[in-house]
Amino acid sequence: MSTQIVDVTLHIDEETSHEQRESLRDKLLQCNGVAAAAYHDEKPHLMVVEYNPESANSSDFLDIAKGLGLHAELIGL
Repeated sequence: MSTQIVDVTLHIDEETSHEQRESLRDKLLQCNGVAAAAYHDEKPHLMVVEYNPESANSSDFLDIAKGLGLHAELIGL
């Protein structure tokens, strides 16, 4: 039986610093089922999260961003 991995892009509304993006990435990586979370400083509003939908819910990613004082939307659902 194979594990299904999907991805979603998180669009962050605010201008964020490198440290804020690192903090968000680290929080996302702590979620059960999240395999990877990545961003590029050249596109600071976008973060791609790869996860197992059987173990994680993409709406939790928005809650994490909100907990850090950010506003975000999911793209690519």
